[in-house]
Amino acid sequence: MPHRPAVLIMQPALGLLTPFLETAYRVFRLWEGPPVEAQADIEAVVVIGEAPLDTAVLEHLPNLKLIACFTSGYDGIDLDWCAARGVPVTHAPAVNHEDVADHALGLILAARRQIVTGDRTVKAGDWRMESRLMTPSMRGQRIGIVGLGLIGEAVARRVEILGCAVAWWGPRDKTTTWPRAASLLDLARNSDVLVVACRADATNRGLISAEVLQALGPNGLLVNVARGQVVDEDALIAALKSGALGQAALDVFETEPTDAARWVDVPNTVLTPHTAGATTEAVQGMLGLLMRNLAAAMADEPLVTPVVRVI
Repeated sequence: MPHRPAVLIMQPALGLLTPFLETAYRVFRLWEGPPVEAQADIEAVVVIGEAPLDTAVLEHLPNLKLIACFTSGYDGIDLDWCAARGVPVTHAPAVNHEDVADHALGLILAARRQIVTGDRTVKAGDWRMESRLMTPSMRGQRIGIVGLGLIGEAVARRVEILGCAVAWWGPRDKTTTWPRAASLLDLARNSDVLVVACRADATNRGLISAEVLQALGPNGLLVNVARGQVVDEDALIAALKSGALGQAALDVFETEPTDAARWVDVPNTVLTPHTAGATTEAVQGMLGLLMRNLAAAMADEPLVTPVVRVI
């Protein structure tokens, strides 16, 4: 019987990958117990890139060749640890950014045009012709985008079609048709809607601070489709409750799944359970890249989409 390399799936959420991986690999699942008997056989681990990776488990895998992130993000991976041990990391870039941008636009419209409120009004039997729900038009709204990568650019293209003015801010300038604000605070002050689309790393934890929320103001809308830890969530909740911030529409949270009790009395919110990039087509694309990267690693061939570590 030909040798079948072994792979270890680290998180239960990826358990659905098992039948696909079993076509070429012996598959172990960490939540079923540490695979002590197969430690020397495991050559790759499959992970959700944004989930903190338990490197203590990896220390016991002497023949580890690859950490394969099923997702585009890899902020849960300690790249310094990987580099020190010569273990490459792959991910699934440029697969779901258009889907995330679609979701961001949906959050903007749901909040600004009060779509969720309208739905609840109709279902509760509270629709009264004499008290029509009035909302602002999207035309002329100023949209500030934090992080003009693939997702940020896709959001900018979408809102521009609606007649919105677009500006952005990021730590590094780039050539683009949209103006870059002098600072994040300037962007917030001059935006009606602030969309967080930046990469999460150690340098931008809590980037959207109480000061930024104050600058966005009582009529402003914060939209987050990046990572929960980029926003100071306690400050956000406090700002919404006090009226210092007008609205928030969130797909990501500091802790996931977030505690429902944390949000039950927070006004003017639209919340979704980290589904912005979760489309059938995107998942198929991620799976394809995962399988190609695993095959390349096992054959000692160049990886298809390696994470490039920025020093």
